[in-house]
Amino acid sequence: MAMFNLLYPLNPTTFTLSRKPLHSTFLSSFTNQPYLVTLTNFATKPRNKIPTKTRRSKHITAKSNGDPADTSDRLISAICYFYPFFDGIQYGKYVITQFTPIQAVIQPLVPAIRVFKSFPFNGFLVFLTLYFVVVRNQNFSRYVRFNTMQAIVLDVLLIFPDVLERSFNPRGGLGLDLLMSLDSTVFLFLFVCLIYGSSSCLLGQLPRLPIVADAADRQVL
Repeated sequence: MAMFNLLYPLNPTTFTLSRKPLHSTFLSSFTNQPYLVTLTNFATKPRNKIPTKTRRSKHITAKSNGDPADTSDRLISAICYFYPFFDGIQYGKYVITQFTPIQAVIQPLVPAIRVFKSFPFNGFLVFLTLYFVVVRNQNFSRYVRFNTMQAIVLDVLLIFPDVLERSFNPRGGLGLDLLMSLDSTVFLFLFVCLIYGSSSCLLGQLPRLPIVADAADRQVL
């Protein structure tokens, strides 16, 4: 019952102009050697490539000397992925009530979800804290700041299904089926991101979430 109450991218031509020796009596009077003009096609040299913007390395480590992320960085990064999941738990109201295994996985998180949902502005306060205290704080490693930014971008994307749900609120029929499909898709995406992101961080790997990774990269200096 507690669960139900929480539930949303010419070959070189050596013109060996070989001008084959000009058989001219006039020219031959000046030299006994035939004229050989060899034009080297400069295309044989590799062309200077237009410099392109260097893409950021997909491997971000916690320290500048390349050492792997330490335990505290892994833990902080893993915890950050719970933020968008808690904020979008309401989208799982259909999935959670229908699938017992998912209920069993989420049940231990119910107390934390209750605290998160207990005050309407908790989500916004967590957003401000993560962005200004972690992402913009150079004292944290880039590994932590990147993962935190991914979690923030993922949460910001929840605005779109929320707006859609508020403006399109069917009571039944096909519209309700579409709404249920949308909510369930959003929830499952958040759930997979939580498992993938947190587990990767705990293992010291760098998770790159679809849709949000590039945006997070641009925000982390």
